Amino acid sequence: MDCSSFRLSSQFTGLKYMILKEDNLEQLLKEVRNCQTCAASLPNPPKPILAVAENTRILIIGQAPGQKVHDRGIPWEDKSGDTLREWLGVTKDQFANTDLIGTMPMGFCFPGSHEKGSGDAPPRPECKPQWHERILNQLTNLKLTLVIGQYAMESYLAGRQKKNLTETVRAYKEYLPHYFPLVHPSPLNFRWQAQNPWFRETVVPALQQEIKTILE
Repeated sequence: MDCSSFRLSSQFTGLKYMILKEDNLEQLLKEVRNCQTCAASLPNPPKPILAVAENTRILIIGQAPGQKVHDRGIPWEDKSGDTLREWLGVTKDQFANTDLIGTMPMGFCFPGSHEKGSGDAPPRPECKPQWHERILNQLTNLKLTLVIGQYAMESYLAGRQKKNLTETVRAYKEYLPHYFPLVHPSPLNFRWQAQNPWFRETVVPALQQEIKTILE
């Protein structure tokens, strides 16, 4: 390789490194919270809701905040969050400690209600390509990512999913140690839980053991 080629290669490598490490996390999160990309498509003014730290060990990727979480400004501060904390076997203090547990939904803002009037609309598709990789590049201590609901599974388990959500959750062992797929803990899913008692009998205890091992 001649000198000019070496200089170009070195510059390219340096540029690539700068792109990956361009943000410190604090600055990046300020940028996220000032985001207006979806403003015209949201029912409320943009209010991105996520909570991560460089040392986050467990990352929760769910769907999108609901209206109550939007109003309170705290991730999973609703009945779904209560159920999720129960499944994880953690306290609210542990859940709020971003050095332990971080949250980064597929869509950062409340997307509004579903057209058919049942539940929330799908998460906005702009957040994932605009923000997720940049944030993940800053999480240097990540041990496990909880992939909650069909939108997160379609994105993060692409090509590895089973024929439906139920079978993907049932096959959780196949995705360890990096991912753990879960059904959404929404109260709207009470029928699914009633029809699938194996979830609480086998999956929840396995999940709690994974969480306990990482947090300890």
